[in-house]
Amino acid sequence: MSEMDHKKIGKELDLFTFSDLVGPGLPLWTPKGTMVRHLLDDFVWELRRKYGYQKVEIPHITKKDLYETSGHWDKFKDDLFRITTREGDEFALKPMNCPHHTQIYDRRPHSYRELPQRYANTTTCYRDEQSGELNGLSRTRAFAQDDAHVFCRIEQANEEIQKIWDIVHIFYESFGLNLELRLSLRDPATPEKYLGNQELWDRAEKVLREVASKNKTKYFEAPGEAAFYAPKLDFMTKDSLGREWQVATIQLDVNMPERFDLTCINEKGEKERIVMIHAAIMGSLERFLSILIEHTQGKFPLWLSPVQVKVLPIGEAHIEYAKNVFEKLKAENIRAELDDSNESLGKKIRNAKTEKVPYMLVIGDKEVSENKVTLESRGDDLPAQAGKLGQVEMEELISKLKQEIKERK
Repeated sequence: MSEMDHKKIGKELDLFTFSDLVGPGLPLWTPKGTMVRHLLDDFVWELRRKYGYQKVEIPHITKKDLYETSGHWDKFKDDLFRITTREGDEFALKPMNCPHHTQIYDRRPHSYRELPQRYANTTTCYRDEQSGELNGLSRTRAFAQDDAHVFCRIEQANEEIQKIWDIVHIFYESFGLNLELRLSLRDPATPEKYLGNQELWDRAEKVLREVASKNKTKYFEAPGEAAFYAPKLDFMTKDSLGREWQVATIQLDVNMPERFDLTCINEKGEKERIVMIHAAIMGSLERFLSILIEHTQGKFPLWLSPVQVKVLPIGEAHIEYAKNVFEKLKAENIRAELDDSNESLGKKIRNAKTEKVPYMLVIGDKEVSENKVTLESRGDDLPAQAGKLGQVEMEELISKLKQEIKERK
């Protein structure tokens, strides 16, 4: 296993684990790993909330009938985990969320004045991947999607897709990941692979092409890369190792609203067919984290680090003051740990750097007497200079850390 492999780094940072008893492809998230997942998801939600998204929740299983109506049963039946109830009904663990969300929209009639309806839902999906294809977090059998679906009129689609476009760019730029765009279209040579009629597909592809063209992001067209039910915009990025990844995706779906008969009541009091926009910012949280861990080599920015500061007293005489510093950091919601072990200062610093903690606070006689701390960084990509940064007062330090966290540097 390479030193740069996310499986190795994730183990060193104690982010996730796998268990033979639970099964392959089913990651278990530690407290630190869970915190990272929630911080990422909160960031996406913060961006979405500004645009009027609302959270929804759905069950993890469904009757076979839902996927037969959506068309997923024929396409994905070999990838599904199937369940038969005691009464003989066939259910499946959900491999995606969009059919469930159609049923939330369809719970009652909607006026055109209520559109767009924007649903956001981070939830786990399940696919029966072959054991030989599983690879750490990159390919799993259980994966969480930061999924969202917008139900709107066709003339609103351009504006809604632009909003998602803006969210995607803000999110990825915060990690220094530059985006290119792939416009994923049908393969005209194999029309039987796609659901829905050609006229509706043409309309959807036209809207996506207009959005791609009016933005400055470099893009290329890729016939044959569309989902079986919708054309899409796929965002591509290169990590620090030069590898290309497909990350976020936006799909304009005219097919599923047709299959589920989703409508709104228009200005004339008549039923009007709507469209459905699928949008995932990270896609699979597991896969995104595998990319991010390898891109950063586990050196997360301060706002995302499970432990942001390590407090390191040099000796026994400095522990009481170090505890006061630790409590002050916690009171300001800064994630800190106190290393009051009997190890040497050099060993404590090495341990903190191995754990890739962004900042260390060294406390000895001088710091106690002057009521200060000596600040050191892990010495890489942080805004501050590498290594020893000198003595600072706690108020100044807390202000600096909170500003860096707020700006997501």
